[in-house]
Amino acid sequence: MIVGLGNPGTEYESTRHNIGFMLLELIASETGAQIKRKDCRALIGRADVEGKGCDLVKPQTFMNLSGESISCLLAKQTEKPEALIVLSDDLALPFGKLRIRARGSAGGHNGLKSIISSLKTDEFIRLRIGIFPDHPIGDTKNFVLGEFSKTERSEIDQVLKRASEALRTIVRDGVEKAMSEFN
Repeated sequence: MIVGLGNPGTEYESTRHNIGFMLLELIASETGAQIKRKDCRALIGRADVEGKGCDLVKPQTFMNLSGESISCLLAKQTEKPEALIVLSDDLALPFGKLRIRARGSAGGHNGLKSIISSLKTDEFIRLRIGIFPDHPIGDTKNFVLGEFSKTERSEIDQVLKRASEALRTIVRDGVEKAMSEFN
């Protein structure tokens, strides 16, 4: 199960906090999948990623409650959290930098906090995409819920393409290989 984190609604579509949704949409486009089936307060699509059948999931609960959708879906599918790959933004990483981990803390990310709390484990893969700009920011909430700058918009397609390659490496070759190649 590959879960992109973001907030539902057109007002959030192009915001930094929705980069997980953006990457999931890219994967869907690359594989010809459609993310539209509704279950557990999420939109779901089925895709063949590197020869493996994967559910592509966009929780529709807003970021801070993402864990509710994910735990519901995992319970219905009798999957373990280790079968989960979560795609999210990361304010602690410079814009465009990728960080892959097999487990770990939420690092201050409310979507990851919700997932860890709902699943009662941090044992799931996460692919985080840096959104921190090259200048200090004042209001964190407004920054993550804000749209990308002109410079960031010119680079976002390349960032997402590289993140898609990292995700495909995780699925095909495992998290350790992806970490050594993309971190």
